[in-house]
Amino acid sequence: MFAEPPAQPLVSLRVERHGAVVQVTLLGPGKGNTLGTDFWRELPRVFAALDADDTVRAVVLTGSGNHFCYGLDLALLAELGDVASDDDGGLARFRTGFLHRLRSMQDALDLVAYSRKAVVAAVSGWCVGGGVDLLAACDVRYASAEALFSIREVKVGAVADLGSLQRLPAIIGDGHLRELALTGRDIDAARAERIGLINDVLPDPAGALAAAHAFADEVAANPPLVTQGIKDVLDNARFAAVEAGLRYVGAWNAAFLHSHDLAEAVTAFRQRRPPRFTGR
Repeated sequence: MFAEPPAQPLVSLRVERHGAVVQVTLLGPGKGNTLGTDFWRELPRVFAALDADDTVRAVVLTGSGNHFCYGLDLALLAELGDVASDDDGGLARFRTGFLHRLRSMQDALDLVAYSRKAVVAAVSGWCVGGGVDLLAACDVRYASAEALFSIREVKVGAVADLGSLQRLPAIIGDGHLRELALTGRDIDAARAERIGLINDVLPDPAGALAAAHAFADEVAANPPLVTQGIKDVLDNARFAAVEAGLRYVGAWNAAFLHSHDLAEAVTAFRQRRPPRFTGR
C-alpha cells in the first residue's frame, strides 16, 4: 500500500500500491465521481507524494463504480459562479479570488500532466467536462467499449478552463477539438479511439483497467530516468503554449464567466429542464 504522508485520510481518492505501480481511484462525491472541494485539495497532495517517491514508476488513474468522472461537482460550480458583489458594486476582489481559485485547480492538473511518472487512465462509463481535462493530463488513455466522452462546458455557459482546450490539440487535433468544444456533443469510445483521444478500446471496464496496468507494468520495467527524460522532452515542446493558454482562459473566465447564462445553466440543471440562454 502506498504510504500516505501523516495527514487527514483521503476521501475523494483511493491510493493502492501494486509493486512499482500505484493505482489512484476517483471516489466521488456521487456515483459519477464528480470533482468537488475534497478532490482539488487531495489531488495535489497525492501526486506530489507520488512524484517524490522514487520507488513508484507509473500511475494508473481510474474511477470507482460505473463511471470515470461526471466533471466538476455542481455545488462547486455554483460556488465558483456566485457573483455576490461587494456592497459598492465592485467585482475586482471577487474576480481576483476566482482567478486565484481557478489557478490552483489548473496547478493541480499540472501535477498530473508534468509528473515524472507515466500516468495512464482507464475509463469506463461517462467522462465529462472536468473529467476530460483530467484525462487530457494523462500520458496514455484506455477505455471500455461503453465509455462516453463530452467536453460539455459550453452546455453550462462556460469556456473549458482546466486544460482540455490547451492539451487536446496535440492529442486529437484542432478540428476535432473545435467540433467537440463548440457543440458539447457526446462521443462514444469507438469515435474517441478514431480521433486519438483513446489509445485503445477494450470490451469491458475490467479489460480497460487490465490494459492500463499492463502498460504501467511495461513502463515500470524500463529505466526510470529515461522515462522521465522522454516525458520532459515531449512536454518541453508544448509547455509554454499550454501554460500561456491556461493563464489566458483563466483571465477570460474571471472577466466573463459570471453571467446570466451560467446562472441559468445551473438553475436549469437543478430543475431538470433545457436552459434558455440569452447571451447576457
